[in-house]
Amino acid sequence: MVAKHLKLITGVFLAVVLVSSPALANGLNLNGLGSKAVSMGGAFIGLADDFSLIYWNPAGAGFLKGAHYGAYLTDLIPTNRYQVTLSPELSIEAKTKLSHYLGFLTAYYRQLSDQLVVGFGLYTPSGLGANWRGDDFKAMTMNVAYDWTSKIGMVTLSPLIAWRVSDRISVGATLNFNYGMFSLKRWAGEMETEEGSVDLGQYEESLHGWGLGASFGVLAKPTDWLSAGLTVKTPTTIKFKGTAEMLYLGYIGYPDSSDLRRNIKWPWFIGGGVALKPTPALTLTADLQWTGWSAVERLETSYLDPVWQTLMAEAGNDRVLLDWNNRMQVRFGFEYRFKPTLSLRLGYYSDPSPAPDYTLNILLPTFDFQAFSAGLGYDWKGLSISWAVEYLAGKKREVSIVEIMAAGTLGQAMPGTYRMHLLVPNLSVSYRF
Repeated sequence: MVAKHLKLITGVFLAVVLVSSPALANGLNLNGLGSKAVSMGGAFIGLADDFSLIYWNPAGAGFLKGAHYGAYLTDLIPTNRYQVTLSPELSIEAKTKLSHYLGFLTAYYRQLSDQLVVGFGLYTPSGLGANWRGDDFKAMTMNVAYDWTSKIGMVTLSPLIAWRVSDRISVGATLNFNYGMFSLKRWAGEMETEEGSVDLGQYEESLHGWGLGASFGVLAKPTDWLSAGLTVKTPTTIKFKGTAEMLYLGYIGYPDSSDLRRNIKWPWFIGGGVALKPTPALTLTADLQWTGWSAVERLETSYLDPVWQTLMAEAGNDRVLLDWNNRMQVRFGFEYRFKPTLSLRLGYYSDPSPAPDYTLNILLPTFDFQAFSAGLGYDWKGLSISWAVEYLAGKKREVSIVEIMAAGTLGQAMPGTYRMHLLVPNLSVSYRF
């Protein structure tokens, strides 16, 4: 009886919120780092000519002279909306609270010889979350406004080495030490006991973990007006460890917490790009960036407490179906230098969602995004300052109960209407010594 009620009441929420953050573009990734690159739509693999190259194409470092340091800060401001009517008594119209999720990149490069450049970077390739208004879900949480929040992030430390093979070709590589963080608060649901239904109160978990990966790149400049690049990032699996708590569970004789383990995989990434300079003042860029999200088919959670393990396994909440698909991003960038010190930049990209409707949930509603960006750059001697703003418009998603039931994911996905957009201002400062 306990397992049955856990599955019917909490399964809709528990399964997916244990996966990841809700508002991440392109699966689990952010869509770019560095104000110059972001303002040019992230079409930067074939250009890779500023300090953010450690994220886009490490081979770009082979063309740097002297020493180069840069820092970047971004603020991701998501807005999510969800609406569903399941019955006259259960109608939900919800909106996330205004929240800010900061990301950063800092990198340093030094030329050791005419051909060899080394460096390192510290940056956030993933980092977002959800902060829903608890009052909006009171119709299904026994009229109590519980916290509905989640955050996921990754901080990567990357030592870099680049070798300029000739005046026209450079290769580079990084080793990526990835530290992942995940936290969650939500309603735990109800449990049926001999005395009747019991509100399980607030559910919380906090996880941390490490993973290792690598990036490889090549950048070729066959002429002064044309360059082309290729970047490959290997898969990375973060092995998360942490603790889950449901304090009210202890009031009815069960353990109120359990250690848990969960592995989350970031798959292969392959991107190629070109940069054209028809005039000294004008730069045009274009990228194709592929991510193998089909490798993220399902996620499994191991609860180390035997009671929790039994409850979650019988309720089907220890295994989550994602069934994601491989996706290709198409990106374009524009830069026009009005004078030696001032540049205008524009960008656009298309970012299709990897997730099918039948695995969609309020805490993982990925979208098909159309993204637009603009920015300014100022250069004075060795100093560069860049500012950019990015807007991601998510296509409305309508998920029907019929489709969810046909796929057999009723204990995981949620029917309803999903909407989302992101506003992302950012700033970069760098200096060439």
